[in-house]
Amino acid sequence: MRSERVAAAAGNSGEVFGAFLKLGLTSFGGPIAHLGYFRDELVIRRKWLDERGYADLVALCQFLPGPASSQVGFALGLMRAGPLGALAASTAFTLPSAIVLVVFAMAATAFNNPVGQGLLHGLKLVAVAVVAQAIWGMAKSLTPDRPRAAIAIVAVFAVTFGGVFGQLAAIVVGAFLGLLLCRQIASQEGGTVLFNISKRVGMICLLVFLALLVVLPVVASYANLHAISLFDAFYRSGSLVFGGGHVVLPLLEAETVQVGWISNSSFLAGYGIAQAVPGPLFTFAAYLGAAMEASPNGVLGAVICLSAIFLPGFLLLVGTLPFWGGLNRFPLARAAMSGANAAVVGVLGAALYNPVWVSAVLSPKDFALALLGLLLLIVWKMPPWTVVILLAAAGTLEALI
Repeated sequence: MRSERVAAAAGNSGEVFGAFLKLGLTSFGGPIAHLGYFRDELVIRRKWLDERGYADLVALCQFLPGPASSQVGFALGLMRAGPLGALAASTAFTLPSAIVLVVFAMAATAFNNPVGQGLLHGLKLVAVAVVAQAIWGMAKSLTPDRPRAAIAIVAVFAVTFGGVFGQLAAIVVGAFLGLLLCRQIASQEGGTVLFNISKRVGMICLLVFLALLVVLPVVASYANLHAISLFDAFYRSGSLVFGGGHVVLPLLEAETVQVGWISNSSFLAGYGIAQAVPGPLFTFAAYLGAAMEASPNGVLGAVICLSAIFLPGFLLLVGTLPFWGGLNRFPLARAAMSGANAAVVGVLGAALYNPVWVSAVLSPKDFALALLGLLLLIVWKMPPWTVVILLAAAGTLEALI
């Protein structure tokens, strides 16, 4: 069968906002888990696009610096309802956790008790079930044969031994192996989703990204305004992150704690709650902006830091999408993408162990609860939000007993 470029069905920004608000309220567990929630809600339930188109987006966002799950969400909103859809998706997915973290900056001791810790632990167990379900579903469609299964296994090793750049290395190696092993497979399979973005707009976004990266430090050094220094620090942090939201933490620590903007104890307290709230880990920037000792802080500080840390990833994504779509016309590019898609399965597999499993499954009871969550998702087809409630309640109950 010839490859085809598939245009997404049209939607509206209200529909996108509603879908992503639900995800923003229920997507616990970090960026890898978010990809599982997106797949369940938007690929399986709402059928906005197919598995291959979704995996293409995931692979592209793993290539780029920035918050991968937020970039995937932004792209899905853009695909569904244009620029307003992209704005609706990113706002709805980010706002719930950002609000919680700003409130937490005002009352940091809310979860510093056994019941609160039990609730947070139950939410981590949800992530185990959701990521395992995503791997199970994506492996069936993206690694159905020996060559692609082998690429997924290689990707597991690349992530395990590749350090900070392991995820990026896994996608690059997967694409290279796809060129060698998947040419015949790619010639028989469909293509990707269309985005109505011109190459001119793409180039403008890439130039704006580079200009801000170069100019902001210069302006901040001469202007001597804390607001500009904040924007510069968080923009640079968002520009240099490969491999998921957790990688941004040492960058933010260097930009905030080491320069005296926030204490180390406040930084760590915010990091703890940021791992437990739904939505992207990058919303930790909202907490830092709100908790700053110098003005602007509070809500204004949160808005500045949050906008700055997400902006570079979105500029890079919009700048890359027009050229990425064109590449998929060519058989060699499709073969590379088939290998990259298989590598995505391996990346998810490695992440299921670390950080998801090792931070959540600490006892046989935890294993039983995570397995229960997985069976509820796969066998009983329960929606993820109900599993979130059940396992969060179980974690709380376990802490009380």
